[in-house]
Amino acid sequence: MRTNRKGFMAALLTMFMLLAACGGNGNTQGAADTVSNGQSTAAAKDVTLEFWTIALQPTFNDYFNDLIAKYEENHPGVKVEWKDYPYDAISQRLLTSTASDKSPDVVNLNTEFASQLGSKGALLNLGEYLTDEQAKSYFEGIYNSTVLGGKAYALPWYTGTEVLFMNKKLVEKAGLDPANPPQTREELVEWARQVHEKTGAAGYAQQLVSKLFPIDGIPILNEDKTAAAFNTPEAEAMISQMRDLMKEGVVLKEDADFSKQIQYFSGEQTAFQLSGPTFINFIKTSAPDVYKNTIAVPLPTGKANLRLSNSMNLVVPQKSKNPKEAVEFAAFITNAENQTAFSKVANTLPSSRTSIQDPFFTDSDGSLEAEAKVASSQSLDKATDYMVGVPSASDINAALTRGLQEILMNGADIKETLNKVEKEINNIISQGS
Repeated sequence: MRTNRKGFMAALLTMFMLLAACGGNGNTQGAADTVSNGQSTAAAKDVTLEFWTIALQPTFNDYFNDLIAKYEENHPGVKVEWKDYPYDAISQRLLTSTASDKSPDVVNLNTEFASQLGSKGALLNLGEYLTDEQAKSYFEGIYNSTVLGGKAYALPWYTGTEVLFMNKKLVEKAGLDPANPPQTREELVEWARQVHEKTGAAGYAQQLVSKLFPIDGIPILNEDKTAAAFNTPEAEAMISQMRDLMKEGVVLKEDADFSKQIQYFSGEQTAFQLSGPTFINFIKTSAPDVYKNTIAVPLPTGKANLRLSNSMNLVVPQKSKNPKEAVEFAAFITNAENQTAFSKVANTLPSSRTSIQDPFFTDSDGSLEAEAKVASSQSLDKATDYMVGVPSASDINAALTRGLQEILMNGADIKETLNKVEKEINNIISQGS
């Protein structure tokens, strides 16, 4: 399945590269006109915009139908046709439509795929259309996640960040004050060590994945994404510390996926859980007593002083026949007012700075759900996507995971393993280029 997907993605990117080379709509020549942010404007000619989203129908039909009606009312001559596809289908449909010269105008993509298409010249540089005020209306780290080579290939839309869930009973039993939670990964380690010493429970469970590198400021690839860059003394130190913590029992010695992390936290075998708010529903069902003793706070940051996010974006394909109107519609959907409204119906986090000033993101009724929402909102100022623009990201992540497993689970030598994984990843990149 992975091989087929890899082959399809390579074909998709190659096709887009060829299509881009054949020329788009001519909007790469010179700066384009800036767009309004939802204010009333009339199109010079009748325009129909094709707008694609991922898995939002029928749940959010009322929201989008109202939004589109409002836009069309304020933009005489512009009609919007909204189409929605499953996550796994939108890439293939995008390829097919673009190849047949029937490109959609505004498309919902995740940051990784948007950046890969942008790097191939298949998307408009939206920075040419936005005012400085519009560009700065988004959280800087999230907006910059889609900027490659100084060009912004997407407008950030809804997003999500991890928070720190704490078993209040275990934390207090260890003599720690949950009202003054750890702010950094180093402080979290000290809290986890004290929990282990005083209660016998581990601090937390950890999945061995590539994100362990960027949260400590260790780049996975070099700046132009052409070679591995993680094989450094800093990476050796990070992995060595993780190995020591596992030996101590502070961190569980296991490559624990999400389901196992739920199991350990629900059984009070760990005191902390680092994950998104979706975690709440699982412990609420599996361990109601633990749910009642759980609180949520912003996630402690690593040496890079950032928090990882996973954003959805809106892009405008280079082949769009109505680029100015398309960018204007994308800016309208992602402006503060409309992002705030969407978050309220979809329970997502916005990428707009102004949105999180709304009481929906600042007020808590004391429930764990509300605490997690507030903690997530407070985390957005340090949020950024990782693996952005990384070619063959899933294969690179798999190679790093295998290397971490060999070291931390099977006792392999750190330096020898990093050398081997570095060679493997450079081969992956060369084969994909």
